[in-house]
Amino acid sequence: MKGIKRTEVGLRHDRCARRKGGSQKNLQTSRFGVSKREGHDSSLFYKSKKYQAYLASGNGTKPPAKENKIKKVNRNIIHNKSSECMQELPDNSVHLMVTSPPYNVGKEYDNDLSVDEYKDMLHGVWKEVYRVLVDGGRACINVANIGRKPYIPLSSLIVSDMLDIGFLMRGEIIWDKGASAGTSCAWGSWRSPSNPVLRDTHEYILVFCKNTFTRQKPNMRSKVATITKEQFLEYTKSVWRFSAVSAKRLKHAAPFPVELPSRFIQLFTYQDDVVLDPFIGSGTTAVAALQNNRYYIGYETEKKYIKICERRIANQ
Repeated sequence: MKGIKRTEVGLRHDRCARRKGGSQKNLQTSRFGVSKREGHDSSLFYKSKKYQAYLASGNGTKPPAKENKIKKVNRNIIHNKSSECMQELPDNSVHLMVTSPPYNVGKEYDNDLSVDEYKDMLHGVWKEVYRVLVDGGRACINVANIGRKPYIPLSSLIVSDMLDIGFLMRGEIIWDKGASAGTSCAWGSWRSPSNPVLRDTHEYILVFCKNTFTRQKPNMRSKVATITKEQFLEYTKSVWRFSAVSAKRLKHAAPFPVELPSRFIQLFTYQDDVVLDPFIGSGTTAVAALQNNRYYIGYETEKKYIKICERRIANQ
């Protein structure tokens, strides 16, 4: 069919399907791709060597382990310690982790770590998160890439470490902060090819799960899904658009808005589930958990931020 437009090929396929009787059957994977997901048969892709090798490793196919309960005394609490050791939490006990790790760029709460030291610190936290998550539990990490000379892709470093630990990646969300992004005027060479600099107006949210892609549905009556139809349609998009939040107002150098953890809480958890933030900062994840009838657990090394958390929580 050399020289025939793709649209013409599609029309002929439709006419052929109708002549063969009734409605059009599911389309198979095409080397050209398709414009819609409705009725699309992707079995050819999942039978490909690439995907079969992935499944042969056991990724996404392990039977779920028994879920353990967290003691009441360790729910709705913020621990003043590093999350590299969360011995308060048993294995397979947390349903969702949402966090934004420190970026190690010289903010007041950062330690001056090398890239390797920074990765080692995060690796220790992610290993603990993997341990405490239930099978099918999700881990959502909000991160911005940093620097310009050179540009340091923190998101890529985190993805690599998470996969090494054993997490399954579910995808990534681009958070388009729009007019609230607060881009600087540091655009490099003004109107010259010499050294123009890209100014970020977005951040990434990396989404992973543990052992299996599907969470077992709880038997408890209180464990119900609370997401609305409109929320589900919006939150399953790979680009999110909502404003950032004022660091000055929350008295924290790098807070994220309540909207961010709230979306994940509605999308990935049932009512009364447990939500963990190993870098809870100003307490946004705890606020979102309470607003959505979930339990929270946080870790924070700075006592002054814990006081901010406590004030915000008391106002809920």
